[in-house]
Amino acid sequence: MTLTDDFGEDLADFARRVAELRAARALPPDERRGVLDAALFELQHAADSLWPRYERLAARAPDGTSADRHERQLLRTLFQRLPIPVALVDRDTVVRRMNVAATALTGVRAGYAAGRPLTGLLASGDRVPFRTQAAAAARGEGARSLTVRLQQRPDEPVRASLVAPALPGEPQATVLVVLQPGAAGAAVGAVPAAAGHAGRRPVPPDLAEVTERAGTMDLVDAMACALLSSPPGDPDAALAAAARVLHGRFADWVVADTVAGTAADPAADTAAGPAGDATGAPPSHRAVVLGPAREADGPLWRALAGQDPAACPLVVEVARGGSASLQVRPEDILAFGEDASGASVLARAGVGSLLCVPLVREDAGVLGVLTLFRTGGRRAFSMAEGRAADVMSRHIALAMRRRPA
Repeated sequence: MTLTDDFGEDLADFARRVAELRAARALPPDERRGVLDAALFELQHAADSLWPRYERLAARAPDGTSADRHERQLLRTLFQRLPIPVALVDRDTVVRRMNVAATALTGVRAGYAAGRPLTGLLASGDRVPFRTQAAAAARGEGARSLTVRLQQRPDEPVRASLVAPALPGEPQATVLVVLQPGAAGAAVGAVPAAAGHAGRRPVPPDLAEVTERAGTMDLVDAMACALLSSPPGDPDAALAAAARVLHGRFADWVVADTVAGTAADPAADTAAGPAGDATGAPPSHRAVVLGPAREADGPLWRALAGQDPAACPLVVEVARGGSASLQVRPEDILAFGEDASGASVLARAGVGSLLCVPLVREDAGVLGVLTLFRTGGRRAFSMAEGRAADVMSRHIALAMRRRPA
């Protein structure tokens, strides 16, 4: 890792901590003393560490050509967006980078995991074998693979594959760790009985996974009933019905934005883009905002209801790209914009996980964007729930364009 990359990560962590401190303004006055101490500590850290490092970097020549820097940025983006959990560690298993899928699997944010041993996330009996295999891979003894268990999911085996790629500009050996949840269990269950294992007891299904899938199916069924019961030719009613189904049981906050021209005018079918095109104008109207009962008509609800969707970078990105975004402990604290006082909406709401999906119909493009927040200590959105939300978003888009018979 270059000095610039290292400084960038520290600066990003510092910015996230400052955003959390800004959100603490909502605390009662008698609880702000600890926040003040933390703020002073962060300011001291910026003065004693971040600023001198910036001056040293500013005095250095740029790292390589512009093309080299662009390629490194492209590789970092690719690493973060890989759909499989991956992490970069050193020979002592200390985490240097962890992508979004890995944070979702392990339940820890990348900023917390960086600088800490990956073995700390494993069950105690798997730590020594994992550390040994990582050291062997770092010494150039070839790729390794072993089955481990995470502390957060002790009953689910995870297949860990380790390889030491040659990374230019890295001062020490780096090990790439690929985590495949459930891979070991699938391999055992796939052995045919004719191979001499007729007496083996079948692997029992995971109760938590079965329960989650059943709940997801119930949710999809409730969504279909609500959409079919909404009056045709009224896209606002269809969107409101869908939001009520998702609110509470699936998400703490439900925010729906629509593109200009998608409400009741059937002649505006192509307002969001040409037929078959999933891109178009960003949402311009906030149609629905549902939050916790304690926030009903409260300051945060009013801030969200009065927000311009075009001021939400995440909403604009999803609308233009036509692809969903699932984030656990969002790294960009300003992804959903700011309130009138300049505070981050995500920080004020205490968002631990979010799901942002476009409402796409093939013959009309993007009709809107649906954003779901889970706050506090609620379990983060899973990949399976993200897939279910994607399916429901297409059903919602169809209902919004359903015309009277």
